[in-house]
Amino acid sequence: MPGWLYILLVVIGIYALISILVFYLQDYFLFRAEKLPSDFEFYYENQTTKEYNIETRDGAILNGLHFQIENPKGVVLYLKGNSKSIKGWGKFAVDFTRNGYDVVMMDYRGFGKSSGRRTQKALKRDVQLVYNKLKEHVDEKHIIVYGRSLGSGLATKLASINHPRMLILDAPYYSLTKVAGQYAPFMPLSWLMKYPLPTYKWLKYVRCPIHIIHGTDDKLIPYKTSVRLSKIQPKITTLHTVLGGGHKNLNNFESYHKMLSNILNERSEPIILESTSYKVKHNSKRKNAKD
Repeated sequence: MPGWLYILLVVIGIYALISILVFYLQDYFLFRAEKLPSDFEFYYENQTTKEYNIETRDGAILNGLHFQIENPKGVVLYLKGNSKSIKGWGKFAVDFTRNGYDVVMMDYRGFGKSSGRRTQKALKRDVQLVYNKLKEHVDEKHIIVYGRSLGSGLATKLASINHPRMLILDAPYYSLTKVAGQYAPFMPLSWLMKYPLPTYKWLKYVRCPIHIIHGTDDKLIPYKTSVRLSKIQPKITTLHTVLGGGHKNLNNFESYHKMLSNILNERSEPIILESTSYKVKHNSKRKNAKD
């Protein structure tokens, strides 16, 4: 066998091996789940919460929290990012309850107390199921869908096939395939990605007002991503820029809280930072819930 052919076969073999590893290990890299015991009790200071469990048609259990206030204007369905569980994400509910909205959060399959085999199809069905449950109690004109990072794609899918009051995207991606491409530009990711989550495709079919919030110093999902997304439906989309904001620290910026209050109330209102998640660390080890 000629030397060049041997080298070529080795290179092809290595490339094939890496492709196989990317396909089978992407769940580990995309979903940094935190599991919680079934008897774990959620607790948040100055917040009234109700835990819920929904069984899916394939037997999975979706666990979540409903943050409740008196006489809410509506409800925010908050689809979180790819790390931890709602144990930690729950501390951000205050940014919506202080503005007069109930908040519903859920853990994706494999996160927190939620169970079930995770696929893109299953994730889309799950968020629709939770949305359907909300519609049993709240008119769609009072439902706001909020997607944070990983949740932005699922939030966009929901808004594209339903009629919520508005869609808010926090640090959204163009597609997960594009995000992965930053780290493996030489791989055929369009074939390998099990969770492409093409936000840009679904955004074309959204008919409600769209608000996009993004920090200019986001190193994981560049700010230019939101600029591109904002041009898909410019007539109904507003891009809100947090100068200096990164991927996990937007709540540390007063401008973010002003933007969010203005979006939710559809008018400019003064804010009291002490009543928000201002300066609360995303991965804080502070005791936010009972262990």
